[in-house]
Amino acid sequence: MIDRAALLADLSRQLRLLERDLAGRAEAVPAMAATLEAEYRAARRAERTGDTFGAWRGGELTQAAVAWLLGCVFVRFVEDNGLLATPLIGGPGDRTTAAEARQTAYFRAHPTATDRDYLLDVFSEVSRLPATTGLYDRARNPVWRYTISGDAARDLMAFWRAVDPDTGALFHDFTDPDWDTRFLGDLYQDLSDDAKKRYALLQTPEFVEAFILDRTLTPALDEFGLPGIRLIDPACGSGHFLLGALHRLLRAWFSREPATPERVLVQRALDSVNGIDLNPFAVAIARFRLLVAALRASRIQNLRDAPAFAIHVAAGDSLLHGRHFGELDLGNADAQLADHEGFGHAFQAEDPVAVNLILGRRYHVVVGNPPYITAKDRAVSQLYRARYASCHMKYAMSVPFTERFFNLALPGSERSPAGYVGMITANSFMKREFGRKLVEVFFPRVDLTHVIDASGAYIPGHGTPTVILFGRDRVPLATSVRTVINIKGEPYTPPKPAMGKVWTSITTQVDRPESESEWVAVSDNARAKFHEHPWSLSDEVGGALQGSLTSKAHRTLENVAADIGITAVTGADGVFIVGDLATARRLGVEKARSMIIGDRVRDWAASALSAVWLYDNDLRLLSLKALPGTARYLWRYRSSISHRKRFGTPMMERGLTWYEYQELYERKLHTPCAIAFAEVATHNHFVLERGGKVFSRTAPVIKLPKDAREADHLGLVGLLAEQAASPVPQGRPHG
Repeated sequence: MIDRAALLADLSRQLRLLERDLAGRAEAVPAMAATLEAEYRAARRAERTGDTFGAWRGGELTQAAVAWLLGCVFVRFVEDNGLLATPLIGGPGDRTTAAEARQTAYFRAHPTATDRDYLLDVFSEVSRLPATTGLYDRARNPVWRYTISGDAARDLMAFWRAVDPDTGALFHDFTDPDWDTRFLGDLYQDLSDDAKKRYALLQTPEFVEAFILDRTLTPALDEFGLPGIRLIDPACGSGHFLLGALHRLLRAWFSREPATPERVLVQRALDSVNGIDLNPFAVAIARFRLLVAALRASRIQNLRDAPAFAIHVAAGDSLLHGRHFGELDLGNADAQLADHEGFGHAFQAEDPVAVNLILGRRYHVVVGNPPYITAKDRAVSQLYRARYASCHMKYAMSVPFTERFFNLALPGSERSPAGYVGMITANSFMKREFGRKLVEVFFPRVDLTHVIDASGAYIPGHGTPTVILFGRDRVPLATSVRTVINIKGEPYTPPKPAMGKVWTSITTQVDRPESESEWVAVSDNARAKFHEHPWSLSDEVGGALQGSLTSKAHRTLENVAADIGITAVTGADGVFIVGDLATARRLGVEKARSMIIGDRVRDWAASALSAVWLYDNDLRLLSLKALPGTARYLWRYRSSISHRKRFGTPMMERGLTWYEYQELYERKLHTPCAIAFAEVATHNHFVLERGGKVFSRTAPVIKLPKDAREADHLGLVGLLAEQAASPVPQGRPHG
């Protein structure tokens, strides 16, 4: 059986080894270096990336390293579960011995080959089967372009065949009578820390996925019928929504046509399910999971007996690629590919034909869990901004994805009903200024039907406050919007998240307007309220609580603190925040200072990154003549950082230099102690910092008077971090 935790830990170590191996080969093997450089140049010309070559290459090599690991995982899963008659890598019992014999025979036939060549031969063998051709696509899968060394492949083969000396059993046995592929979701989310940050990798729990499908796919089937129904997840990740939808559609087809061959019905269900994701290894996982589900539903026990199931999941950028449907679309739901005006550039891992076919039409159901981060790459952020009117200021990705979800749904008209949209997304747009256009310009054009505040519910892995939105792409019909307001967060981490008090209250009360419990309140609020920014969902509930606290308080924080707010704003974090001190030195930066950002202030502690520092001990700006290495580093970004604005006016028009920080509030740096807090979090995070660090705009600080003692700071931190009225932190009970 699969030990998910052990597998994840061991594969994370293997990933680091492969990343280092590939980085060395990218320098030493001319063909690999040329391929990387050519793809980077093409991406830069298309403004698909603004990263440095080194940063971009690191991401590509991580993708390649993951592809090698996943390629082996897929083989190990099918061979351990009997889907391959002849084992290729290993397996329980005598199957490893059989795989070793096959490898020995391969080396006799190819005496100069290495273990890398053998692994590539294994992938070729599997890809020759009709059902698994797409898993090892030579045009898309990076294992064919970015090859590991023979030594690394030898160690990887030894890893898969390693046995526990105490039991003689394989450390990693993939045998599972249920063919459960949920473990791949863990790999998707946590295998690579760098990929997790870059792509905001996050699984959607099954109970959340089921709730959203209950209110989108189920009514869509009633309204549109089963034949020809189409569903898409434009940010599908490892495929949780797609798997959930597939199982529902299979049940519907088997019930409707019990006499039709299973394989025919399975393909019909697969044809209804579509997914796109920016992350190629997420797409590989989603495709494999759908394939396994199709094999099981078809009762196929050997891959050689499986047909070439068509699986409609592809790597691409849903915000850029495919057709962008406008107001003049006239309801042409089945527009041909020739009508679209998609983005022209595609990375080698992306299939533009498949992506544009999927994104070239509209859907009866659009569901998903889009990323909550901001676009880190400035060039990509500008591309999104140019295509989505809702993008405003330093927007989060939840904004353009909300617009895109509705854009992909069938539009309602007098002749046909509208498609259903359901999503769980970050709720930051509701309050923060970047959400203004989404709320005031976009939402008045669509039929937003439900706004469900899920910030108080315990949803594993979701450290960002969330909201669940339902709607349809049509002119609003009702004058009100069903609203679920959070009153109180989970009192402790529930053993079963689906049975948490807040989540249970949401699911049992959502269809009961004017109901109220200890945890949530449900009401039908005037639609006009949701066309004004910011949203104040909890005014009625929270107003009374705030009034009670204010009336009983002896002092407010404003009375206690000498200063509260932002310390430093670079205006270009991607340039000024360089990672760690070693990276700063490698870039030639002479002065670097530890900088704390908001999402690193967690659970009474804060970890810092290194940022380019341009000031002396008295916080006076230094001349770049005194920092020649820093000058060389910043000069390559001069064009972009010269256009930064301070309070709406270009910095250079204010008499500032092109390279200094956008804002620096010196008074907050002259005294050592500061209480930093996270600007955006599910619950209170405060930490005492004793000097030497600077704080970004996402980690504001509280400064006490100069004569305040450390004990005063600690007492205030303890009070502020008390979470009596806040949701429970992820992974540990409230206390």
